[in-house]
Amino acid sequence: MSSPQREWFEKDYYAVLGVAETADQKDITKAYRKLARQLHPDANPDDPVAEERFKEVSSAYEVVGDPEKRQQYDEVRRMGPVGANGFGGFGPGGFGGAGGARFEASDLSDLIGNLFTRGRQGGGGPQAASTGPRRGTDIEATLTMTFDDAARGATTTVNVVSDVRCPDCFGSGAAVGTAPLVCPDCNGTGAVAEDQGFFSFSSPCPRCGGRGRIIESPCPTCSGLGSVRRPRQVKVRIPQGVRDGQRIRVKGRGGAGANGGPDGDLYVRVQVEPHPMFGRDGDNLTLTVPVTYPEAALGADVTVPTLSEEPVTIRVPAGTRSGRTFRVRGKGVATPKSTGDLLVTIEIDVPTEVNDEERAALEALAAARTAPSPRSHLEA
Repeated sequence: MSSPQREWFEKDYYAVLGVAETADQKDITKAYRKLARQLHPDANPDDPVAEERFKEVSSAYEVVGDPEKRQQYDEVRRMGPVGANGFGGFGPGGFGGAGGARFEASDLSDLIGNLFTRGRQGGGGPQAASTGPRRGTDIEATLTMTFDDAARGATTTVNVVSDVRCPDCFGSGAAVGTAPLVCPDCNGTGAVAEDQGFFSFSSPCPRCGGRGRIIESPCPTCSGLGSVRRPRQVKVRIPQGVRDGQRIRVKGRGGAGANGGPDGDLYVRVQVEPHPMFGRDGDNLTLTVPVTYPEAALGADVTVPTLSEEPVTIRVPAGTRSGRTFRVRGKGVATPKSTGDLLVTIEIDVPTEVNDEERAALEALAAARTAPSPRSHLEA
């Protein structure tokens, strides 16, 4: 059994998951999965509030989603709430009644934690480092992609360093040719009963450290831990339309689990290199296209590039001002859910140098102009 954390006294995990304290395990799992889908970082990129809520929901489910931990949690909560003045629930004076000893939250957490974990220190060696199946750690890697690859999606590999199952003992922790033995003190349960006054607790078996087994001949490669730290390559499928800074979850490719626990997850954070021509606004592509003054004044058909390498032609009507944006439907970034548009912004190209013939033409145009000055509204 794991020792209770201080948060157990302070947080209502049932409220976090939106279920009643009497809910069965099936309803708790159903509520967790629903919230996890809504709050997962992959569904809410760059949303720190959703990410923090996702962690809170995951922490709650890690406790009440495990029948053994849930039983501990319920027992601890029935002892009474932890308030600003100490531990209450046994009378107006807190723990022990009026005038009795009072405990701050940190003191009480340590006290109860010691009751749950008493005896663990007696089990030396690598087998005492854990108390039952434990999920592997989540790891994170960074992947740099070109703008085009991010838009189209790609399958690639990332380099990570993490715990992996020992290649010699295959995670058992026992030397080749041997096997772990069932602990005779706890009969393989990993826990022994212990009475503590008003309460009866199950604490980790001191002989096997809560694992339920004893390794008499530890594997020399992993020293009996069942895992070693190694560099490795992980294949990752990046979906089309991934955004800069988005995290992609690769389930089960994180650190190795311990004592039969599941492996952790790998989170790949994508960094997208800028494109020399295109920008991105959500799922829309942005593009600035220069046109000449005659094209803007008289109108013209202008060919513009797209990410698909199939150019499109847009009609620039006569009298188009610099800065006007035209929308080309369906030529933006395609994602698994939708496709954006191409937003083309016109920019009138003003020459910095003109030859004699061009100068004469521009002077003739200025002389022929009969429209009011464009600055007439500024005149007093």
